[in-house]
Amino acid sequence: MTDPATDRVLETAWLDLTGTPFAIERVEVEIPGVGIVPTRSLRAGSGPDVVFLHGTSGHLEAFLRNIVAHVDAGFRCHAIDMLGHGYTGKPDYPYEIPRYVEHLVAYLDACGIERPHLAGESLGGWVAAWLASEHPERVASLQLIAAGGTKANPEIMERIKTSTRRAVTEDDISLTRDRLHLLMHDPHANISDELVEIRHRIYHAPDFVANIDNLLCLQEMEIRQRNLLRPDRLQRLAAVPTLIVWGHDNPFGDVPEAQKMHDDIPGSEFELLAACGHWPQHEQADLYNARSIAFLRAHEASE
Repeated sequence: MTDPATDRVLETAWLDLTGTPFAIERVEVEIPGVGIVPTRSLRAGSGPDVVFLHGTSGHLEAFLRNIVAHVDAGFRCHAIDMLGHGYTGKPDYPYEIPRYVEHLVAYLDACGIERPHLAGESLGGWVAAWLASEHPERVASLQLIAAGGTKANPEIMERIKTSTRRAVTEDDISLTRDRLHLLMHDPHANISDELVEIRHRIYHAPDFVANIDNLLCLQEMEIRQRNLLRPDRLQRLAAVPTLIVWGHDNPFGDVPEAQKMHDDIPGSEFELLAACGHWPQHEQADLYNARSIAFLRAHEASE
């Protein structure tokens, strides 16, 4: 619902889950050599496991428009706050991609999930692809939703770093709104006041503020270069059914970037969504949900 006087989106971010049983739980995830990392997890439904992974400085609310459709289609959904994000624990070391992967694997092990379907947006896609390239036997299928990690564009890296750091270190909630607006083709139709408030509270939690350098380390060129999804790594994903989903108006990666990813992953599928930015699963939820569910059903036998 939009207030015509202010053009603000008023509905609750959680409205999409109305009528669907779900649980928000703290999963005690043990990472070898690190210890217990409490991990916030939304779980709903039953059936084959689908794990949704958000982007840089994000949180599980990025997938609230996707849970019900996937539950209704017969899947058990998980959306988690990734390592160092949201209300998940924040161990004090730089979060390079293998660190995210070890946390994700530890989460899967803690939940007794042998071979999930992974659907990762932006950073989440980068992490999911890395895991699938290292351990294809642990991944039933892979969705790369506006996935990062194939390029090191200094301008985009600086935009992510600067906009995130300002929103975290300054109290002005409009900076958090601006950070979310960066993700969307049409922010006025897709960013509710509550979603802004959720992110603002996360950004200003003391442990999040203290941890911001660890969280943003992939926006530093030297670190990013050693974590990139290079063509030889992407080619290993031939062993895993892969769907690439991209927004035509993605501000963090042009369509040719997605096309090259598609070309580098043998047998991958590619879905380009019009009037869509960096959150296809949110901004074009109905289209994304239908495409995702069809893809998952086609590859249920690969579990």
